[in-house]
Amino acid sequence: MSPIDKLLAVAVVACWSANLVLVKLGVAEIPPLLMSLLRFTLVAALLVPFRRITRRHLPWVMLVSVTFGAMHFGFLFIALGLTEAGTSAVLVQLGAPMASLLACLVFREPLGVVRAAGLAMTVGGVVVLALGPTFPGPLALGLLIASAAGWAVTNLVVKMMPPLDAMALTGWSALFTIPQLAIATLLFERHSWTGLASVGWHGWGAVVYSALVSSVLAYGVWYRLLARNSVNAVVPYSMLNPVFTIGLGALVFGETVPVLKLAGTLLILAGVVLVLLPRQVVARTG
Repeated sequence: MSPIDKLLAVAVVACWSANLVLVKLGVAEIPPLLMSLLRFTLVAALLVPFRRITRRHLPWVMLVSVTFGAMHFGFLFIALGLTEAGTSAVLVQLGAPMASLLACLVFREPLGVVRAAGLAMTVGGVVVLALGPTFPGPLALGLLIASAAGWAVTNLVVKMMPPLDAMALTGWSALFTIPQLAIATLLFERHSWTGLASVGWHGWGAVVYSALVSSVLAYGVWYRLLARNSVNAVVPYSMLNPVFTIGLGALVFGETVPVLKLAGTLLILAGVVLVLLPRQVVARTG
């Protein structure tokens, strides 16, 4: 990667980290399901008019709207209202080993010794986190694991579906996510709409940033980086996300970084790195 592409990769990950912090600020003013609904509405409005999909893409895009839109983002937004942003960013990284395990089951991909060791390290990292004072409660933990699982399943769906422009997938999956979140909002946040008139700049800023900067702009740059460089050169930069988020969480919310949290985070990230190693490296070592 060129120096400019490296800087762009770091900038994109920093945008995603800031998104978690801003969303945590935003859900203090807008209920999480409604905030997620507003976010996807804005994303769809920005992208759908300029992208088209074919009929053969339709069932796949609708499936992504469930796994990535409703599950990954819906559950993540709820969890951010219940626990720390930094810890949330770390636990969502469990989506990578989940995706690896699912690929082994669905596509019969070999796991190998190295990836098995990576999976063991991620589990060990979660255990270490659980011993610390910042570990989320059962509800938040369940939501974060479900969010990570949604991301993992989305990776398999995208791999199986016919090729589609990334921005078209983002926009149209957002469109199909809207009715799902609208129903969830009516069921679980029935009176949330009435409070929108009193929402301040934290709430609306989080919605606009999450849709415009984190989704459209950051993902657009990320996909272009993937087009210009190898996947194995770009993807490791995403490991900076928890690091940045922990730092921003400490700066904005005063979230603590005890030794067990730091040790658990390092174990999980090291395990994820092993899981994401290229197949050629895994084949040579395992």
